Amino acid sequence: MRLILIRHGQTPANVIGSLDTAAPGPGLTELGEQQAAAVPAALRDENIQAIYASRLVRTQITAAPLSAARGLEVIVHEGVHEIEAGDLEERTDEASVRAYMGPILQWGTGELDARIPGAFDGHHFFARFDTAIAEITAAHDDTAVVFSHGAAIRSWVGARAENISGEFTLHNPLDNTGVAILEGSVARGWRLLSWAGTPLGGAELQDVFAADPTGEAVER
Repeated sequence: MRLILIRHGQTPANVIGSLDTAAPGPGLTELGEQQAAAVPAALRDENIQAIYASRLVRTQITAAPLSAARGLEVIVHEGVHEIEAGDLEERTDEASVRAYMGPILQWGTGELDARIPGAFDGHHFFARFDTAIAEITAAHDDTAVVFSHGAAIRSWVGARAENISGEFTLHNPLDNTGVAILEGSVARGWRLLSWAGTPLGGAELQDVFAADPTGEAVER
């Protein structure tokens, strides 16, 4: 089957570089609303069977225009939410961003014991995200769209797509409404067909001045 993972539109936290992972989370900026509005046209050629979003409202708002255009309900799935920041929640300083993204980078290379301060390790993240993807893909045989989050998408795709290295997605940015398209199944494995780091609506919807820690390329 075809699995389309889309990062949510821009939020106020993305603009200031805040590690904002708690529920229900912020809504979208004006630019974020424009990014969401551009999604249906960008996916016009996709045979979409279902639309999913996380428990965080920013993904649900981003999914709404596609839901309206296709006449499909947005299904909220508990397992596809952002990687929790723990003790680093709402921090914006460089040291905190590194402490958050550092373990996530390690997870992509198989070091699942690495833990985010006050939160979880890679075993926990992949257990919940793998379970969510398994449940979503078991329910459909064609194309499912999942609106999720920057760090979560980058970590999961980097670890589960068999045709890229474990560090690919963390060294390549994923802007708001950036998309990863995969093909395969839980049983057969996944191949990354497309990685679009810029917004689905085009580069004109990109905010190059935003401090966006979960979307930017990560360096060791």
